[in-house]
Amino acid sequence: MPTPETSGNLTEQLLRLTRRLHRAQKRHMEPLGITPAQSRLLRTLAHCDGPPRMADLAQRLEVVPRAVTTLVDALEAHGSVRRAPDPANRRAVRVELTDAGRATLRALRDARRTAAEDILAPLSDRQREVLGELLDTLADTPDHGRC
Repeated sequence: MPTPETSGNLTEQLLRLTRRLHRAQKRHMEPLGITPAQSRLLRTLAHCDGPPRMADLAQRLEVVPRAVTTLVDALEAHGSVRRAPDPANRRAVRVELTDAGRATLRALRDARRTAAEDILAPLSDRQREVLGELLDTLADTPDHGRC
């Protein structure tokens, strides 16, 4: 049975790795002019069946609606998203990806892959498989990124 000390050490290792991966991703995303929060919003949009309402995005991202407004403003200025009226509710606004947004998403995926490669470089193919299996076991939670 694991000791509290072992669990504490694992927690610290996971936190250090998460911070390192976040820094690597941020470094690789910087040339694209996209922040990690904007990247998360774009990824969330990409997994939606249709353009979500801003309130739905706030709920999915677990942030206040004002934060979504700020992110959408920046991504709209970047040309990655556009606001569209909700046909069912004239007061509601939906957010949709543009072609430029889809291209940005592809570039972000490449940047994330490169960042992951930087972190995973010391591992063999077999070690990566084992790590993937372990992470799948730990990440056995519902996907909150879907609309």
